[in-house]
Amino acid sequence: MTDIAHREDKWSAGDAYEPYVGRWSRLVAAHFLDWLAFPAEARWLDVGCGTGALSETVLDRAAPRQIVGIDPSEAFLDFARSRLSDPRVAFRAGDVQTLPLEDEAFGVAVAGLVLNFVADPAKALCEMRRVVRPGGTVAVYVWDYAGEMQLMRRFWEAAAALDPAARELDEGRRFPICKPEPLRALFAEAGLGDIQDCAIDVPTVFRDFDDYWSPFLGGQGPAPGYCVSLSEAKRQSLQEKLRAELPAAPDGSIRLTARAFAVRGVRPA
Repeated sequence: MTDIAHREDKWSAGDAYEPYVGRWSRLVAAHFLDWLAFPAEARWLDVGCGTGALSETVLDRAAPRQIVGIDPSEAFLDFARSRLSDPRVAFRAGDVQTLPLEDEAFGVAVAGLVLNFVADPAKALCEMRRVVRPGGTVAVYVWDYAGEMQLMRRFWEAAAALDPAARELDEGRRFPICKPEPLRALFAEAGLGDIQDCAIDVPTVFRDFDDYWSPFLGGQGPAPGYCVSLSEAKRQSLQEKLRAELPAAPDGSIRLTARAFAVRGVRPA
């Protein structure tokens, strides 16, 4: 059994986060922005911007006038700044539950893969509503942890089979808000209207087993944090169980799917 009572999720190394989730987040972000279809020249707020995956996609696809990214992790912000030097983008440290921003300053506020990690997600949504103008949009997306975010689902199922205590760290159990119905309810409670949701599926194709496994050794997020906490022998057992159970093609590649749920709402005029 593994002692998990006081473990906290670690978010401090952008170069470890990118191969784990960042590369797949970028695929989801593109579909997310196409779904939003927000007009050009808007001011965007990227809440919990992390390594800048969503901000970068906004630059590439949405022709923004400005993007402000807010995140509590200075290490992630440094990584984002190293990747994005566009003068339209500014990254700032801050608590997403008390945004250091003026009222009604943005046309759209977005949050990618972060809302479930916020201590008070309802408060974060209220803050996002506060900083968009009347008629502005608030939108988020989160992984379908309990269902079709398969790279994590496969990991936790294997981990729990070897160590039942691992179930307590499984995001599918920890984050019941990561489904359309509870997300829509949070948006309504925050005073947002015209609430809509959609599911976004993207392929997660791994070159080989090592391409799947090695990101779990980076320690960034619940599953990698659990993985690196194991003894060498237990980690080896988990590795071999996953190697045996993942659906490898004849060329060694592993083709999975990642599903995210997206929700958007409008601040009433």
